[in-house]
Amino acid sequence: MRALVTGGAGFIGSHLVDALMERGMEVRVLDNLSAGRMENLRRWENHPSFSFVRGDCLREEDLERALEGCELVFHLAANPEVRLGAEDPTVIFEQNVIATQKLLEAMRKLGVRQLVFTSSSTVYGDAEILPTPEDAPLKPISIYGATKLACESLISSYAHTFDFKAVSYRFANIVGARSRHGVIWDFIQKLRRNPRELEILGDGTQRKSYMHVRECVEAMLFGWEHAREGFEVYNLGSKDQVSVREIAEMVIKALGLKDVKLKFTGGVKGGRGWPGDVKVMLLDVSKLESLGWKPRQGSRGAVEQAIKELLAEEFHAPS
Repeated sequence: MRALVTGGAGFIGSHLVDALMERGMEVRVLDNLSAGRMENLRRWENHPSFSFVRGDCLREEDLERALEGCELVFHLAANPEVRLGAEDPTVIFEQNVIATQKLLEAMRKLGVRQLVFTSSSTVYGDAEILPTPEDAPLKPISIYGATKLACESLISSYAHTFDFKAVSYRFANIVGARSRHGVIWDFIQKLRRNPRELEILGDGTQRKSYMHVRECVEAMLFGWEHAREGFEVYNLGSKDQVSVREIAEMVIKALGLKDVKLKFTGGVKGGRGWPGDVKVMLLDVSKLESLGWKPRQGSRGAVEQAIKELLAEEFHAPS
């Protein structure tokens, strides 16, 4: 089977490519390299089962070229910056919703009827139920969360109208090697610039669930293999939480720093890091567990492993 991975040169996408290639599949990547990096795919560049198309999901000709001969699509291409939605909603809408609609339409025309989509826990907004199940109210408080929910609705409509098999995963915070955004990367970069003081957005009490990227990819593939026909939605994350302050302390310890002053911005709307930031997040993953999957690692372990991996990448990066 040949699979297309949109956004396959990015953080999660490249780990997914690794897993698919290691399973012996044929893999094609479509990426415009605006955020993804070719070095993430370097080990597969000359492999006969791997191909790369530099292109954009907003361009129909790029989509048709990338989809040729494919039977399954993993759609990870998106703008991942939640904060950007408060500054430029149009960019988020185009790169997430319009790109997804164009992909679905190209799939329909070319007869590709299998899709895995990476959504987000942000579709729940400030969840009324913790841990939050898939059937909880969907009230996104960020433009990013709204675009992910819109994409899910489009995929559901295509699945039911055109007999697609589609799975959508609502991710917790995914961390690990190759990540170039998010709280861990942000803290490492800030402390490299100033090892005496660390600015923390919000009041530091934000508590969320974190999952290591390799476990995330394994769970995605497990869920896909066990999902029913039609459209299914699964939460994906760890079963516990860690606070932003705790993450800051873990990064400081890993860097071997002492007497670092923590400078909290105070945040907005009750201590959030930015407008649209969900302050508390914990997903109910029992639906995926009912298929036989079990999370192996908690949030703290995932964060600690990610810190080590990112520091190791930084150490080995070319000067």
